[in-house]
Amino acid sequence: MNKTIFITGASSGLGKITAKLFAEKGWTVIATMRNTEKETELSQLPTVHLLQLDVSNPKQIMEVVAKAEQISPVDVLFNNAGYVLAGALEGISDEQMEQQFNTNVFGTIRLTRAFLPYFRERKAGTIITTTSLGAYIPDPFMSLYPATKAALEIWTAGMTYELDRLGITIKSIVPGFMQTNFANNAQMTLHPVYEEEMMKVLAAYSNSGPASEADNPADIAAVVYEAATDGKSQIHYFAGNDAITRYKELKLEGIDSILDTRRKLFLGE
Repeated sequence: MNKTIFITGASSGLGKITAKLFAEKGWTVIATMRNTEKETELSQLPTVHLLQLDVSNPKQIMEVVAKAEQISPVDVLFNNAGYVLAGALEGISDEQMEQQFNTNVFGTIRLTRAFLPYFRERKAGTIITTTSLGAYIPDPFMSLYPATKAALEIWTAGMTYELDRLGITIKSIVPGFMQTNFANNAQMTLHPVYEEEMMKVLAAYSNSGPASEADNPADIAAVVYEAATDGKSQIHYFAGNDAITRYKELKLEGIDSILDTRRKLFLGE
């Protein structure tokens, strides 16, 4: 029997590659994005259904979930939509902070809540959320983005108390650097007091250091498929060589040492 996955943030990067992978595996894929009109590749795949969704819009969430369930009962929800807000805190407005959390955190939680009655009725369902190694090892001038991902890591673990007895599984995928335009699509803010250091960080991202550690998003998508199909009760899946390697270093060296290493890498201090 064919299964169905609902994916947010499917217009590019990990979301799009994951949509293609599950379609190749014979799944029905409901791929959502803010602008479906620009998507020309996924729309050509016979088992992929495109739906417009802005996860920061609570009303639209309810409408799209109902529409998705009419297309095909959803077996797996893949919460992947999100973006980076980078810059010094002094240069970030209230509106920017609120939008970062509305998209990355509350959008994920609201969408999950909308699917729960369907999963509960069927006594089955898997919820997978993309977080980030930044939840464990933040980088300079990205304090808010990893804060959203850390919130999702703890939320995922906390939700197991509610969902396990209902036959619903919840997991997270924890990638490090990926070869996508995710960083290039980041929302950047500048503040004159911090501009010199910020420029150093941006230069470091474009140089061979972090870039050379970036994983192929296809490898991360394979971990998403594993998490969706392995039947394990495992909660967090560190995905890709970068995430696995740096998380091991964190366990061995401790956060203070790791932050000092990252500070030298990005700021030369």
